[in-house]
Amino acid sequence: MEINKSTSWKGFADTKPHYELLDGLRGVAALLVIVYHICEGFALSRTMNNAGSGLIEPFNHGHLAVDFFFMLSGFVISYAYDDRWGSLSVAEFFKRRLIRLQPMLVLGAVLGAVSFFASGCERWDGSTTPVGWVIMALLLTMFMIPALPGMRYEVRGYGEMYSLNGPAWSLFFEYIGSILYALIIRRMSTKSLVWLASVLGLIHVGFFVANVSGYDSIGVGWTMDAVNFWGGIIRMMLPFVVGMLLSRTFKPKKIKGVFWLCSAMLVATFTIPYIAFDGNISLNSLYEVACVMFVFPVIVWLGACGYSDSKLLAAINRFLGEISYPIYIVHYPLMYIFYMWVVKNQQYGLNDTVLIPILLILASVVLAYVSLKLYDEPVRKWLVRKFIK
Repeated sequence: MEINKSTSWKGFADTKPHYELLDGLRGVAALLVIVYHICEGFALSRTMNNAGSGLIEPFNHGHLAVDFFFMLSGFVISYAYDDRWGSLSVAEFFKRRLIRLQPMLVLGAVLGAVSFFASGCERWDGSTTPVGWVIMALLLTMFMIPALPGMRYEVRGYGEMYSLNGPAWSLFFEYIGSILYALIIRRMSTKSLVWLASVLGLIHVGFFVANVSGYDSIGVGWTMDAVNFWGGIIRMMLPFVVGMLLSRTFKPKKIKGVFWLCSAMLVATFTIPYIAFDGNISLNSLYEVACVMFVFPVIVWLGACGYSDSKLLAAINRFLGEISYPIYIVHYPLMYIFYMWVVKNQQYGLNDTVLIPILLILASVVLAYVSLKLYDEPVRKWLVRKFIK
């Protein structure tokens, strides 16, 4: 997730216009991630209480928001930096990426530790984790050092790469994408990028449709075993490179009403029912691969073509763009508490409780906005003054 191009902070000034609807759509996807995780909590409760299907309904494909984020990042990074390398060093690029992403990630780790302490340091199996290991997990998460499954600093016992703030796994792979861009991809011609995207597409299909991970979906990358590490690389690289290819070949057109159309497309994409495994190939993964390869590029293209045709829509896009990254990175500590509550109170869906999910969404938005204004923006401004020439 790249910084808004209209900013005038020293070191980040950019005369290029930014794609305001892409900002808004990133925020829509971030809000849908919260809804997906709420649905995931109900599915977890049903599974742990032996109360029916563990399928995540109705947002079975909500994890695809991460793949959409990867594509948006590729698009905006290419747009922002491809023509700057004559005056921009690799070290300077990495500093900018760290300043953009790391402060909020550190806050997410701290909030995750607070959430874990508030739950009595209780692991998923009911045992407790010593405080010392929680502090170790906090430090490792702050420095983006992933935990190995089963190690004592993997404090919740679920195998998460970052057990204090699960969604941080996608930032781990986004950093890898940024490194590959700075060292290799930026030097490639557009024709070479087409070939790279084609090869990555074949690998994507082969890995996920053949169900190598055994997940029957493309939802890999969240833990640090071999399948998830390499699967996470494969999962990140295709949308990341396709986003860059779109940026290089994009021919702008003005299309009205795109924001609502693209938002509806995202909702529809995420709510298609689970497609059962046929014993030979993963049809569910095939659908999700098709979304990444065909649906998301269309949404990004439409979003880049769209514009705000009213002050209200402009304000909505601006607000959603501002909170998109904060809400993604700070909502999950609240979600851990919600998961524990639904499991212990045997809540299995919205029929059992509607008020708590609504309050959870509102709390996540408020927490994200407060974190942005009182912490993230001031810290980034200070870091820019300190480290960006």
